[in-house]
Amino acid sequence: QVQLVESGGGLVRPGGSLRLSCVASGKIGGLYAMGWHRQVVGRQREFIATSTNRDTTDYADSVKGRFTISGDFVNKTVYLQLNSLKLADTAVCYCSAEGLGANSRPRQYWGKGTQVTVSS
Repeated sequence: QVQLVESGGGLVRPGGSLRLSCVASGKIGGLYAMGWHRQVVGRQREFIATSTNRDTTDYADSVKGRFTISGDFVNKTVYLQLNSLKLADTAVCYCSAEGLGANSRPRQYWGKGTQVTVSS
């Protein structure tokens, strides 16, 4: 039984910072990536950043230079440092972990999300 639990969300002022964390428990076969997505109410979930076990990272253009992702694959933990926050960053942020399931088919697991609210 795999579970991902996010923490660190909250209310911040524009220009402020938050640090999100996510810890996965249970067995994830062939874990190769962990990352973050976010979703505004009424909109599609969108990619934010990902970190792989090959030490690569990727970011959405909207957060490049402001957010930093770091992964700890030994402990199945991923972090996201959010700096220079804008009103448009208000969203529920979801953690993900990607591994290989039966027949080596890719499988993605999701956390329940943590709320990030940027407000003046």
